[in-house]
Amino acid sequence: MRSNLAYTAYSQNNISIESSEKLIKMLYEGILKFTSQAKRYIETNNIEKRVYWINRTTAIFSELLNSLNYDGGDIAHYLSGLYTHQIKLLTEANMHNDTKKLDEVINVTKILLSSWNEETAYDLER
Repeated sequence: MRSNLAYTAYSQNNISIESSEKLIKMLYEGILKFTSQAKRYIETNNIEKRVYWINRTTAIFSELLNSLNYDGGDIAHYLSGLYTHQIKLLTEANMHNDTKKLDEVINVTKILLSSWNEETAYDLER
């Protein structure tokens, strides 16, 4: 049922997902976009939009947490802790209007995206 909902959401947006690797990349890019929006609305004191964008970002991290495969080794456990910490930072940013917490989320996500791009490029070369 859950995967059916995800498929429906993406098909409604006319997004063609070629692979799970591309989906992960899109999720990381979404985090960067949504966190930047939340930061903008903290700076302009727009509470409603700040909450909206932080909630969207949190939802992505929750989806990433739910998709981890713990049979694959230690990396899933590491990512679980990392994603959970990012959710904590988002919650703190939301409660205290703290753009520095959002900057932390942005910086970590940039590193994750860069690492993901390098890994998928390496896999394609093999």
